[in-house]
Amino acid sequence: MLEVRHLQVLRSIAQEGSLAGAARALHYSQPTITHHLNALESHLDAHLVQRGPRGAALTELGEALLPHAVAVLERLRQAELEVRDLAERGTRTLHIGTFPTAGALLLAPAVKRLHQQGVHISLTEGELPSLFLGLRARELQAALVFSQPGDRLDLDEDFELHPLLADPLLLVMPEDHPCAALDRVPLAELRDTAWVGAADPHDPCDRVLAWACAQEGFEPVHAMRTDDYAVVQGLVAAGTGVALVPRLALGAVLPDLAVRPLAGPTLAREISVVVLRSTAAQSAQELVSALQEQAALIVDRWAGAAGQPAKSTDVTVGGPRVAVP
Repeated sequence: MLEVRHLQVLRSIAQEGSLAGAARALHYSQPTITHHLNALESHLDAHLVQRGPRGAALTELGEALLPHAVAVLERLRQAELEVRDLAERGTRTLHIGTFPTAGALLLAPAVKRLHQQGVHISLTEGELPSLFLGLRARELQAALVFSQPGDRLDLDEDFELHPLLADPLLLVMPEDHPCAALDRVPLAELRDTAWVGAADPHDPCDRVLAWACAQEGFEPVHAMRTDDYAVVQGLVAAGTGVALVPRLALGAVLPDLAVRPLAGPTLAREISVVVLRSTAAQSAQELVSALQEQAALIVDRWAGAAGQPAKSTDVTVGGPRVAVP
């Protein structure tokens, strides 16, 4: 009969590289590790671990079994945590990650609704790389993320992706900039202009900008880089350059700045919520529903400001979305 301990032993051997290391990690004796491994191999009628003088390694069959063992153990860990929360605190807990600009307008109202429904939220804020690390390590059960249209996020089948809204990228420039007089600014007019970009050159918004500029035959030159959009506005107001800023991140615009859409197809980033499938179905659905409702309210607000109807998966400042290759 297959037991949880058998899967724990397999995972630990893979992690530690030896039966002795697995014994130390699990606080078992080495004969106990050998017993559970033999029982697992006998149950499956398969040779799972190759033992040698320098340690142990999984065979091809062992490697095939390992991700299933890890998934089962993680599902059991999540179940144990949730039951303990309900038993000890009378609440369910969701461990959620978010990138900074999604926290105030998108996540905060959803958190309020979840609290009212008896769900406790443990919140982690960070940039995309740290959020993905938290998801892969199963330290986060859900996270708000963003990407370019058409991007595949680097997550496995243990996660579900729920699109929320397309966040248009708007041009921010000094109010005395020559293009500030235009309703929509052709990107070609900014060929000789310096840009304030993200700290990471591979940021999805910077990649969208680089692609769009390439269509016009030039490469954007970045004078400064920062992930703080308040700093971005300050740098632009000081004359350092112009910037492409997601609408969700604009906040209160400084009085000496002008904000305009670019002419042509609308550039945008896609905002989604990623949910670990092993998260309790009810809690996960409540989170997704709350975020979808808040996203719809935001898009309706944007549409009202622009004087046009919109859907939560459409950009609302005019023009079709661009999928960047």
